[in-house]
Amino acid sequence: MTTAQTKRRAILAFMLDRSGVLNKISMLIRRKMINVDTITACATQQPGITRMTLTLREDSDDKALQLIKQIEKLTEVISAKELDIDQSFWREVAIVKFEAGSAHLDRLSQNYNFEILDRQNHEVIVAQVAGTSQKIDNFMAEIGREKIIEVARSGFTALEK
Repeated sequence: MTTAQTKRRAILAFMLDRSGVLNKISMLIRRKMINVDTITACATQQPGITRMTLTLREDSDDKALQLIKQIEKLTEVISAKELDIDQSFWREVAIVKFEAGSAHLDRLSQNYNFEILDRQNHEVIVAQVAGTSQKIDNFMAEIGREKIIEVARSGFTALEK
């Protein structure tokens, strides 16, 4: 696959909730010279089991498959697989602090669903927006780079359809 932009992939892994597992996985990825975009982890409905979503950019299907197989070989890992982007939901959350007058804020609220967390000095807004990375990128583009004070993004989490 030859593209200008490297293929984005999401790897879903279930593992035992033990210290050091994330370090083992990150060392394995580092040895493969693959750069991780995001890592999110959370407890599952099963006590003692953690769900982790890794997003990375890798064009080679073989390299990605080899990485998944090596992750699965770790004793603490129960399962690992790549999620098909068309058969799963990928979402992230961003908290954005920005300057906006009421007219600008009204325009934003017509196009985006976001929650205002705080207002400081009437024109500094702290808002939470959730959705695809493209939706968050578009939200920030509409705010305008010069108006953004600070941004914190969660990284992706993904769920199969």
